[in-house]
Amino acid sequence: MRISLVAGARPNFMKLAPLVTALKNRSIRPRIVHTGQHYDEKMSEAFFDDLGIPTPDVNLGVGSGSHVFQIAEVMRRFETDLSEHPADAVVVMGDVNSTLAAALASQKSGIRVAHVEAGLRSFDRTMPEEINRILTDAISDWLFTSEPSAEVNLKREGIDSSKIHFVGNVMIDTLLAHSARARELQYCRKLDLAEQKYQLVTMHRPSNVDQPERLESILQALRQLGEELPTVFVVHPRTRQRLEEPRMKRLVTGGGFIMIEPLGYLAMLSLMQTARIVLTDSGGMQEETTALGIPCLTLRENTERPITVEEGTNQLVGWKTAAILAAARRILDEPPKAGRIPEKWDGKASNRIVDVLSQLEKN
Repeated sequence: MRISLVAGARPNFMKLAPLVTALKNRSIRPRIVHTGQHYDEKMSEAFFDDLGIPTPDVNLGVGSGSHVFQIAEVMRRFETDLSEHPADAVVVMGDVNSTLAAALASQKSGIRVAHVEAGLRSFDRTMPEEINRILTDAISDWLFTSEPSAEVNLKREGIDSSKIHFVGNVMIDTLLAHSARARELQYCRKLDLAEQKYQLVTMHRPSNVDQPERLESILQALRQLGEELPTVFVVHPRTRQRLEEPRMKRLVTGGGFIMIEPLGYLAMLSLMQTARIVLTDSGGMQEETTALGIPCLTLRENTERPITVEEGTNQLVGWKTAAILAAARRILDEPPKAGRIPEKWDGKASNRIVDVLSQLEKN
């Protein structure tokens, strides 16, 4: 059985790792295709090293560019790779540009597509990721879902239920596999911080960082919270550009801010494990904090992962200073929300996916 796994950005790597292991445990060596959409070579290598992912069989080297450029280039370059290395199935993950592009190129090449993390919806089509999700799901042959709402969304969109497989969350497979190693790092100590004595912040979505009013409002809340808890701000390259503007720079200078560069997987997981509270606009971190039982405030007005709010420790707080402060202070002053681990977030999602794909050998 010939399977190509396609990854293009850091969130994909975390989904790729357990699938590689599960396939190898069935004596299937997948072809790993790195599209190069995430073009920070150092960070890509750090994630592959942390997660024990073999060196990709090919890096398409797409690099930066507009959404249309990236999608077109991945399609063009991946089509060539598929012609030279045919596959029985192509597995795409998540919702980045590479996900949609690889799915389109595969179907145009007559190759079936499996979408890991299918059916998630924010119902906000201003998000590029939402368009990628909808289109990828529409053309996939296997749709592997991580939470029950995803199946509801897919059926509403007319997807045949025989294509849908509720397998759980591969991100949590990775987290559980590496949790002990991350805890041993005690990364907070490298920043001279004690456990539960800091807030961890990430922001990268254009809706937050490219709109000055929203970014300033969020930073005002973080600065006020910084009077009570130091703020470890892991600064995405996109966000760093905005923070260099004088008005924003004043807000993050002093005031309890500890500004650090993006980290590898284990270091970031270690910081999450020992944070008092996490504030983020990342979808993956909503899931990870739910699995860890860490209070999370999502700096968005919607989420494609509703189970993290319904069952987990996540709260949607938007971008307004007052709302962020009120939610954070409730967490700091009261016992934290008691979340629970969603169904099938048990570290076995990748095995369930391979169980389904293994049926290819029998057909």
